[in-house]
Amino acid sequence: MSTTQFDLIVIGGGPGGYVAAIRAAQLRLKVAVVEAAQLGGICLNWGCIPTKALLRASEINHMLHNLEEFGFAADNVRFDFARVVKRSRAVSAQLSAGVAHLLKKHKVTVINGFGRLAGTQGDLRKVSVSTDGKETAVLTAPNVIVATGARARVLPGLEPDGKLVWSYREAMVPTELPRSLLVIGSGAIGVEFASFYRNMGADVTIVEVADRILPVEDAEISAFARKALEKQGMKILTGAKLGAIKKDADSVTVEVTAGGRTQPVTVARVISAVGIVGNVENIGLEGTAIKVDRSHITVDPYCRTAEKGVFAIGDIAAPPWLAHKASHEGVMVAELIAGRSVHPISPLNIPGCTYCRPQVASVGMTEEKAKAAGYKLRVGRFPFIGNGKAIAMGEPEGMVKTIFDDATGELLGAHMVGPEVTEMIQGYVIARTGELTDAELKETVFPHPTISETMHEAVLAAYDGALHI
Repeated sequence: MSTTQFDLIVIGGGPGGYVAAIRAAQLRLKVAVVEAAQLGGICLNWGCIPTKALLRASEINHMLHNLEEFGFAADNVRFDFARVVKRSRAVSAQLSAGVAHLLKKHKVTVINGFGRLAGTQGDLRKVSVSTDGKETAVLTAPNVIVATGARARVLPGLEPDGKLVWSYREAMVPTELPRSLLVIGSGAIGVEFASFYRNMGADVTIVEVADRILPVEDAEISAFARKALEKQGMKILTGAKLGAIKKDADSVTVEVTAGGRTQPVTVARVISAVGIVGNVENIGLEGTAIKVDRSHITVDPYCRTAEKGVFAIGDIAAPPWLAHKASHEGVMVAELIAGRSVHPISPLNIPGCTYCRPQVASVGMTEEKAKAAGYKLRVGRFPFIGNGKAIAMGEPEGMVKTIFDDATGELLGAHMVGPEVTEMIQGYVIARTGELTDAELKETVFPHPTISETMHEAVLAAYDGALHI
């Protein structure tokens, strides 16, 4: 067992932890990352990245079956499902190796093992590292970042069993395409899996306890997305409650009550996507001043916990639970530790993206929340059917919605549904971060022909100036 001193110890090598380590190393700090599993965390290995590889494959499958309008014909279109899954795993492996290379390049010490807070040694914090339950090292540093992430929430009676009931992990590495699926939960994870499997040919039913799918999104965008998904053949039950669950040899029957009617839904497989639980267990929080609220560590705007020298970032801390938020927090905390002047992150400036077909993206307040906050609003809407590039692409299904404060011209929120909107939302994020108003956005020149022109039109529409509708 060895003892090594660092300037910063990061517990967890996910998108928050490894980015924090790299930035701290760039600022001349001596850094260690303790990771029990794979570098890149859930995001890179079992979340953001492999799901996008799967979704890309499903988009290609959809395109190959809908070539006629472009003048093409493809006979005997087929896919090798095992190779689709294999490619997604290869993409993750490549990027995980890339993270290892980056940490080595920046001379960050990577220690494989389970890290936990282990008290103090003078002015230093101690972190114990263990493998298979045996302590292998004790590290010390004046600062520790806890970035242990989160795991899937499990509903009683719907525990993943590796065959009939899946979490995101099982849903990412199936041995074959199931003929039918019940997806429980319609947040980003649930809707993305529903989109993937539907585009690959499975019958998909979504069950959501809230009164609409994608409940954190603007209600108008949520309704648009639902209509688009139903048009693709998905069944969607909202305001739903689950009843009895019966497992057979190769199917599951779930009693679902929605709209005042109870019905049995029988499917080959069930995907449970009902949120996350922070990984706060066994990481040494007991005996510290750190507070935990519903499985997540309480932090201030600078990600400081109530324990001196201990920070928490990413999914273990406050929402929104997004990889890009974790990475940005990692940079902020590393710079704070290094003595740099930093600004806290505004949750309203963090974009949210869902990579279904059509995609959904947003930043800032929904119309409902902006009204509740007392603003007098100017709301602009522009449909993709009015955009030349969208029609040329054969992707006219979508809309952009902007919400402005009538008194000041501040962009309170922007909401988008349609092709590639996850790539476009950053324009509105920059506008919010830079505190631009309607005046600057109206004067911004957008290139033609692009689908980004819908963003400009939605701004103009808020002030009765849209040109192409």
